[in-house]
Amino acid sequence: MILLSVNHLSKTFGGLKAVSDVNMELKIGELVGLIGPNGAGKTTVFNLLTGVYTPTEGDIALRRETLVGLKPWQINQKGIARTFQNIRLFSNLTVMDNVKIAYHQHRSYGMLSAILRLPGFYRGEEEMVKKAEDLLEIFKLSHKKHELAKNLPYGEQRRLEIARALAAQPQLLLLDEPAAGMNPQETAELMEMIRWVRKHFNLTILLIEHDMSLVMGICERIYVLDYGQIIAQGTPDEIKSNPKVIEAYLGEDVSHAVS
Repeated sequence: MILLSVNHLSKTFGGLKAVSDVNMELKIGELVGLIGPNGAGKTTVFNLLTGVYTPTEGDIALRRETLVGLKPWQINQKGIARTFQNIRLFSNLTVMDNVKIAYHQHRSYGMLSAILRLPGFYRGEEEMVKKAEDLLEIFKLSHKKHELAKNLPYGEQRRLEIARALAAQPQLLLLDEPAAGMNPQETAELMEMIRWVRKHFNLTILLIEHDMSLVMGICERIYVLDYGQIIAQGTPDEIKSNPKVIEAYLGEDVSHAVS
């Protein structure tokens, strides 16, 4: 069954067409990569999928329900969560509070209960704390739950950002360069974590990444974007040998990047 369908998606900024006639489909449970040279339009696609930008043309549908025209918070509630190329945590809040914030949209109590501090409010808060603690335990951050997010090492900030995205209880998780700034050991651990997260949370995942070893190692299918257009799609083996993909990477043999 198709979870996400993108049809003839385009975005123009003034006279610049950043994304042009993009078509994509993600089936439930898939782990799909979106790759391309710098400036190809990958993050623009993510911004369109999450409502940061409104498409100039085309449609985006989650389970056949259009998302075009919705605000980012509405799309998040529909079931799409993301991380960012540049980490965007609430740096002056604790690790725990960063995760709890995402759970609040699914809170079990209403505004009146919160204002009057009724029993339902305290039960709801206890439930969120328990869920947040469980999530932090999964990502090996529970021992730092009272630390400010800005004081975490880079790799732990990445893990916290993914944990916060998962707290929104998405159907589709968008990962924007999750391995950026990581060393080979951290990247290998990230690959295993992404595989585990998909299985444990029953997720569909779309990721942008420049690390070809990660993309080719975990993605089942890959879309390749160049100058805002999809120039290839297929399995990792098909992409590695595609002449258009090799040309887009300025002559770099993609298969060599993963050897």
